[in-house]
Amino acid sequence: MKSPSKRLLALTLAATATLWLGVASGIAQAASTAEELNTEAAQALQTLYQKNEAALAISKNAKAVLVFPNIVKAGLVFGGSYGEGVLQKGTVVAGYYNSISASWGLQAGAQSYAYAVFLMSDQALTYLDKSDGWELGVGPTVVVVNEGVARNLSTSTLKDDAYAFTFDQQGLMGSLSIEGTKISRIKR
Repeated sequence: MKSPSKRLLALTLAATATLWLGVASGIAQAASTAEELNTEAAQALQTLYQKNEAALAISKNAKAVLVFPNIVKAGLVFGGSYGEGVLQKGTVVAGYYNSISASWGLQAGAQSYAYAVFLMSDQALTYLDKSDGWELGVGPTVVVVNEGVARNLSTSTLKDDAYAFTFDQQGLMGSLSIEGTKISRIKR
């Protein structure tokens, strides 16, 4: 007879495999062409601007915006997320990127969401262009904007290199974990 700890380990591994299959199917449903990704990114930005006045105000001063219209995240002890996005400089598409994260800790669930990173300085834009992927937390300062931060933002208080907004969340994910995210250029 198996010990309870071995049963728990087996159950955890089976659940993690099931969640990863769900993530893989979500990735397979990602935009298949550059035109589709461009359309999804433009729609995601419009959704963000309609729901968040601070994002619209910041966009007017941004050098560029990196938009990920559909990130799929899942985890049970071990987790990860993946999505593809568009770098827009004004109305011009300047490149395509993916966002990959891995995490470990107390977590369970699956969700999808969108996020946009407004690059406010030439330094942030140069770092994204020249680096072999941008590890969030390394390089230019990124401020994650929640409702409290958004209330206090104005064009005169914008002093950081980048501002990130997460929006359009669906699903349920509980997490107390260590996570790392890397954004890398891809070809489309």
